Amino acid sequence: MSDSTHLALSASHVKWLDPESTTVFEGTFSLLHCAVKGDTLYRGVFAVRLFPVSFPDQYISLRYTDQHDKVREVGVILRLGDFPEDAVRLIRASLDRQYHEQTISDIFDVTCKYGLLFFDVDTPRGREQFIVRWQQDRTEDYGEVGKVFLDVYDNRYVVPDLVKLSPTARRKLTKYVYW
Repeated sequence: MSDSTHLALSASHVKWLDPESTTVFEGTFSLLHCAVKGDTLYRGVFAVRLFPVSFPDQYISLRYTDQHDKVREVGVILRLGDFPEDAVRLIRASLDRQYHEQTISDIFDVTCKYGLLFFDVDTPRGREQFIVRWQQDRTEDYGEVGKVFLDVYDNRYVVPDLVKLSPTARRKLTKYVYW
């Protein structure tokens, strides 16, 4: 990390977690725990991506619920890959519990009724149907060439690369999602 990057990060008032001062481990009842040197031990920690689409393995917030049922932040991990393999595995498992995301490999049909888009798609789990409100804010760009759809339950369905869809599937999609 360059000196200017380090200076900018330290000036941000974010508590940055690094592998030298932070230990992430599995505790009692398989809960995630986090010990920070010069701070304390945090029990029942969970991970949240701050930029889930743009930086899925960077800017990961570790959080816990305090005795007043308020969610608090332990700190932010700049790069997950900097941490030991065991910690990365535990943090990824926590992230998997927070994010329910399916990858779309094919689109069989998209129809529009009542201001809703009804999708019939193929995912690694098999053929699935889901509903998205026909609003621009329910679709996000995914990298340079993909799309993320947020269904009515805020589950995420990702098309990593629109170009890899068949021309028929792309046509069905872009009939309604042209932004």
